[in-house]
Amino acid sequence: MGHIAVIGAGVIGLSIAHELAEGGHDVTVFAERDHTGAVSSVAAAIWFPHAVDNAPRVRQSGELTRARLTALARTDPRTGVRLRTGTVLTRHPDPDLSWTAAVPGHRPATADELPPGTDGVTCELPVAVTGLYLAWLRAAVSSKGVAFKTAVLTSPDDVGAGFDAVVVAAGLRSGALLGGDDEVFPIRGQVVRLANPGLTRWLLDDDNPGGLTYVVPRDDDVVCGGTGDRGSWDETADPATEESILRRAIALVPALAGAPVVSRAVGLRPARTSVRLDTVRGYAVPVVACYGHGGAGFTLSWGEASAVRALVDGL
Repeated sequence: MGHIAVIGAGVIGLSIAHELAEGGHDVTVFAERDHTGAVSSVAAAIWFPHAVDNAPRVRQSGELTRARLTALARTDPRTGVRLRTGTVLTRHPDPDLSWTAAVPGHRPATADELPPGTDGVTCELPVAVTGLYLAWLRAAVSSKGVAFKTAVLTSPDDVGAGFDAVVVAAGLRSGALLGGDDEVFPIRGQVVRLANPGLTRWLLDDDNPGGLTYVVPRDDDVVCGGTGDRGSWDETADPATEESILRRAIALVPALAGAPVVSRAVGLRPARTSVRLDTVRGYAVPVVACYGHGGAGFTLSWGEASAVRALVDGL
């Protein structure tokens, strides 16, 4: 057991803090903004390995996380995790369906589940109502005695004395905290949230000719996206982009026509050429790096937290 600093309060950082505290460590979370200001709050938060590398270890994290989120959905609705059925559309021969290995009960989509000219896979996946889930996770972490400090850090050493290890899980800022990592880059995502007209089924269409498209119903709203602008740091919602997103979403799900806009947002997915999970030396105490999860923060969160806990326990 030790005193561990975790830098980052998004879904990855909070999950790591939870697992370290569960393992008996004394944990303090450092972040410039709390979970409400993290990119995690913008996500559609459906379990799906989007914009992340397909390494075996990453797939294992996804499988563990899907099981954990599924258990939460079945045992406690206050977590904000729901199990929803939907379809992942495919538009090209030989699509990458490796993700289905982690999803029991998946099946080929039927004709009535598919827009013209598409194929697809239908399955049940966890979907997190981000506001509810992140608030629940923050409360769960706090209940385990984890402390929170608001701080702008430039290095792991900035956490100060008294720590036995530092975990860097700060999304896009992680590379800079570790002296520069030119493999880190943003993927800009823009979404518009509509009032839910009664939908429960989601639809993912990565290969839509008009651009990345997804429709993810939650409790009271429907998250419609999106964009995948690699290298863009622009966090301003663009009206023309929103119009395009809505046009594509309504073409796939006509029931959305006329639904009022509830809110809109832009988030920068913290991408990297590959997910980084390793131990870094050269600082006052050992540092564990955990970042580069792209559009799969919720999808990998509990698996990554478990892996970080194993690394910290082995220091």
